Amino acid sequence: MMIYSTNACIHRRWLFAVLLFFIMMLPLAAQALAQSTADHRKFEQLQGPFASGPEVTQACLSCHTEAALQVHQSIHWTWSFDHPATGQRLGKRHALNNLCLGLANNYPRCTSCHIGYGFADASFDLTAQDKVDCLICHDTTGTYFKFPTGAGHPPYEDTLFRGKRLQAPDLAHVAQHVGPSSRQSCGACHFEGGGGDAIKHGDLDSSLIAPPVSVDVHMSPDSLNFSCSTCHEFTGHIQEGSRYLLRARPTAGIAVPGRDNERPACESCHGVAPHVPGIHNKLNEHARIIACQTCHIPEIARGGLPTKTRWDWSTAGQRDAQGRPINEMQEGRVYYDGMKGHFSWDQAYAPDYFWFDGSMRYTLLDEPIDPQHVVDVNYPLGDFASPDVRIWPFKIMYGRQPFDAVNQTLVVAQLFGSDPNAYWQGYDWVRAIDSGMREAKALGQVRHAFSGTYGFVETRTYWPASHMVAPAADALPCEACHQRNGRLSGLPGVYIPGQHRYALISTVGWFLVFVSLLGVILHGTMRYILHVRKQRSTGGV
Repeated sequence: MMIYSTNACIHRRWLFAVLLFFIMMLPLAAQALAQSTADHRKFEQLQGPFASGPEVTQACLSCHTEAALQVHQSIHWTWSFDHPATGQRLGKRHALNNLCLGLANNYPRCTSCHIGYGFADASFDLTAQDKVDCLICHDTTGTYFKFPTGAGHPPYEDTLFRGKRLQAPDLAHVAQHVGPSSRQSCGACHFEGGGGDAIKHGDLDSSLIAPPVSVDVHMSPDSLNFSCSTCHEFTGHIQEGSRYLLRARPTAGIAVPGRDNERPACESCHGVAPHVPGIHNKLNEHARIIACQTCHIPEIARGGLPTKTRWDWSTAGQRDAQGRPINEMQEGRVYYDGMKGHFSWDQAYAPDYFWFDGSMRYTLLDEPIDPQHVVDVNYPLGDFASPDVRIWPFKIMYGRQPFDAVNQTLVVAQLFGSDPNAYWQGYDWVRAIDSGMREAKALGQVRHAFSGTYGFVETRTYWPASHMVAPAADALPCEACHQRNGRLSGLPGVYIPGQHRYALISTVGWFLVFVSLLGVILHGTMRYILHVRKQRSTGGV
C-alpha cells in the first residue's frame, strides 16, 4: 500500500509538471501561430524613401507614441546602472573592462552598438525620441545593421570598410518588415561584444543563431527554439535580467502570471526542485547551493567558435615599414594585432567557479589599485556563509592594460578617432591616456588628471555564464567534481566526497569499515558453527 501511494504521488507530480509546462508554452505557441493584426507594408508612413534612421523612427512614433519614452528608461538606452547593493554607478558609460578599456572619447566606435542614432560624444541628447533606433531590434529581413564607426547610424550608401563593401540597407523595406526581436537581432550587438564574434562572454556568439540541441537545448530550432526575449521578457521595452545584478539564488519558483517572479532565472520555469526526487533526492539537494548553470553549462565557448581569454595591450604598436599595424595569425586566429597587442584564445574549456550572490563589484577610475598584484577590474561578490549564494560558472578574461603609475589607478585611453590624440593614429600612449582621462574628468568619473606617467598592469574580468545550456544527457557527470582535483577544487566552504580527503576522517571511516567487515565475518562464522553443531546433534537429519 505504501509503494502504491508513493508511485501515485510521483505520477501526480509528473502530471502536474507536464501540465504546467504546456501552460508555460502557450504564450510561445500563440506567438508562433498568431498573425499580426497590422501589415506594415500597407502603412503610408513607411513607404519612404527615408534619408536617415531618425526619419524612420519619426514614422514609427506616429503610431507607437509611447515607445521611445519607454526605451529611454532602459539600460539599453541609458548605458547607466546604479547598483543598489554596492552603490556604484555602472553601465557602459562608467564601467571599465580589459578589452577596449572604456567609453570616454571612444564614442563613435563603441556606440555603434547603442540603440540610438548619433551618440558621437557626451553631449548626446538622451531625451530625444527620434534618436531611438527601432529597426536594430525589430528588423526581420537580416539586412539592417549599424556602421562599425557610425555612432549608431547604419550606412546610408554603399561604403568600403577595411576592404569589404558594406551595402546600405533599404530603410523603407526594413521598416515595412518589422517584427519581434530574434536571436539574430539581439546577437547583432551581444554576440559581438569586445570587438568581434565570440570575443567577450564565451557563452554568447553567432553559433546561437541556429544552434544544434547539443549547444543550447533552449535556443535550438530543433528543440524549444527560444528567442532571447523568451527568457529576458520585455514589458514596456524594459527587459528582465541584468549582468550587473543577477538573481543568483532564486526562491520564488515557477513564474505564474500575477505573482512576483524572478525571470529569467532557470527556476522560473523549472522550479526550485527541478529533478526527479529519486531515493535520496541528492540532485535537488545539490540545486540548493549549486546554480543550474554549473552542471548544465559544462564548457565555455561550446558552439565551435573560440573566445578570447587574454588581451595584452602592452605589446601593441608594432608597425611595418609603411607604418601599417602588423597582424600575425596562428591556427587561423589573430594572435597579434599591431593596433591592440597579443591575444590568447580557447574553446570548449571548463569554466572557473565561485560563490556568487548576483552582484558584481567594479574597480572604477577613481579607485586605487596595487600594481604589484593582479587587479580585478570586476569580481563576483558572495561568501559561502551567506544564505543567498550559489556556486556559479564564470569565464575569466585576463589582460594587461595601462594604468597611471603615479596616481596608482586604472585609466581609459582614447583609442579611436581621426585626431592625433587617438592611439590608433599616433600610437602614443601618453597622448591617448591624457585625452581619455580629460574626458573622464569632464564627466565627473575622476577627480584627478592623468599624471603623465603610465605602466601596464595584469588584470582580470569575470563574466558569469548563463547561455549555451546543454541537454541533461550532456550535463556534467558526478565524477567531474567528485574526484581528486575535480571541477570545484580549491573552492572554499564546501566538502566534496571523493575530492577532499582528511586523514582523521579517512582513518575513522576505514576503521568502521574494518569493524563492520569483521562483524560480518564473525557473525557468519558463528552461524556456520551453530549450523554444523545442529547438524551433528540431529544426526544429519
